[in-house]
Amino acid sequence: MRTFGLSEFLFIVQAAQWTLALSAIAFVGGALLGLVVALSRTSENAVARNASRVFIQVFQGTPLLLQLFLIFFGAPVLGLDINPWVAAGVALVLNSAAFLAEIWRGCIEAVPRGQWEAAQALNLSYINRMRFVV
Repeated sequence: MRTFGLSEFLFIVQAAQWTLALSAIAFVGGALLGLVVALSRTSENAVARNASRVFIQVFQGTPLLLQLFLIFFGAPVLGLDINPWVAAGVALVLNSAAFLAEIWRGCIEAVPRGQWEAAQALNLSYINRMRFVV
């Protein structure tokens, strides 16, 4: 039977570093993209609203493993030579963006109606309403 030694411990530490790096990339990238998707999901523009709805439904409705496979094995079909770590990062960012967008959409819609009406009465644009009111 094989024993657990220093080399195995160092391998686990190295793997933990990659896990933390991919988690940080997924959270930061997903937060930024999720904010854009959430803002377009609550937008008055029907095209942006529907495109973000489809994005959210696709990435929430498919398993993460399928997304990882499609990005890693689908990129060479499109002629893109992609590093496995980049493929994992992209898949994790897209997946987390879909979930964070729905969370933030709920937060945006929880703002009382009176604040929205006050922002419209001040003739604030959509971007300024989101920036100053929400």
